[in-house]
Amino acid sequence: MAITYKLDETYTGKRKTSMPDPDNEGKTIDTTVDVTDVIVTFTSDSPALTHTRNVNVVLDSDGKYDKASTLARIEEVAAGVAHKVAVGVIAPAE
Repeated sequence: MAITYKLDETYTGKRKTSMPDPDNEGKTIDTTVDVTDVIVTFTSDSPALTHTRNVNVVLDSDGKYDKASTLARIEEVAAGVAHKVAVGVIAPAE
């Protein structure tokens, strides 16, 4: 089984969210929030499945985003995802 991953966004420290506007049916309210994570989609080839989750970014000693360390962290999470797929905790959708 091979697990690959794709970052679903570029880390900027902010994320735009949308929610239904309770006062205007069919409209949404957009908000920008501070975040310390990135959304990542992991893909397994056997069994065939995708698993999307947020992964915390790594900050250096000055509090700045450390891209190389974050990618290493995502690799660690991918190994955990592979283990969870192998034992059936993460399974294909029915």
